[in-house]
Amino acid sequence: MVKRKELKDNDVKMSGTDPRVDGDESDEDMDMVNVDFEWFDPQPVDFHGLKNLLRQLFDTDAQTFDMSALADLILAQPLLGSTVKVDGMESDPYAFLTVINLQEHKDKPVIKDLITYLHRKASATPTLTPLAQLLTQTPIPPIGLILTERLINMPAEVVPPMYTMLQEEIAWAIQDKEPYNFSHYLIVSKTYEEVESKLDAEESRPQKKKKKAAGGEKAERFFFHPEDEVLEKHAVCVGSVEYTHKADEGLSDSKRAFQELGIRTMGSLILLEAGRLEGAVKAMAEYIQGSAA
Repeated sequence: MVKRKELKDNDVKMSGTDPRVDGDESDEDMDMVNVDFEWFDPQPVDFHGLKNLLRQLFDTDAQTFDMSALADLILAQPLLGSTVKVDGMESDPYAFLTVINLQEHKDKPVIKDLITYLHRKASATPTLTPLAQLLTQTPIPPIGLILTERLINMPAEVVPPMYTMLQEEIAWAIQDKEPYNFSHYLIVSKTYEEVESKLDAEESRPQKKKKKAAGGEKAERFFFHPEDEVLEKHAVCVGSVEYTHKADEGLSDSKRAFQELGIRTMGSLILLEAGRLEGAVKAMAEYIQGSAA
């Protein structure tokens, strides 16, 4: 039976932009509002909403995978993971978090594709060598693949409750002898770099050009999900990976983070030992609470 999830303290009620408002609205057109968020188990009505969030998560490489099959797999374990909604149970999710056992589902085509993809990306990224080694083991270890995404206007405060509830649900599943006793957790996320705007270059505005890194320094890495900065501190390994399918020229301008600069998105992989997740989630919750204060 689908249920609304109860938080241990109080429902998260916070000020911010309403996630139902288009993110392209100007600051002058947006009002600060109080929004009540509700947490639910994944349910069939979420199918299309989950597919859209999964496509957002995997960005240009979403076309690599059968997103319908992946959404169905998430919905097939309704007692594990959460969705966050604003307009009641029947509305589309604005955020979700779930975990998939790569070992248990290794023979499913969509998971085979994911494992191949993740191994290829990890093998090409020196900082992700420990992950590449795990993914070459036979059989593959019981790695919990954490998938989570949210609309751009959603506040980070909705994330810690989802992780807390996930840990409880995993503990209950293990008690029931279900296959959720993980050795590691692998979090799929996204980062971005600021890049010089092609529009500005065309308009010959030297005052708006990005400062070039001196001495070939790497571009600064930014987080779409602020909680990732904390989770990475508890990780075995982390790394940003290039997408296989390159974005069309000019897409960086359509994803401008600031008025003067475009952005280039990349995938991000964060590998944690299972025993470190609880401490990482506590640190993340404290960080987000402090940032919102």
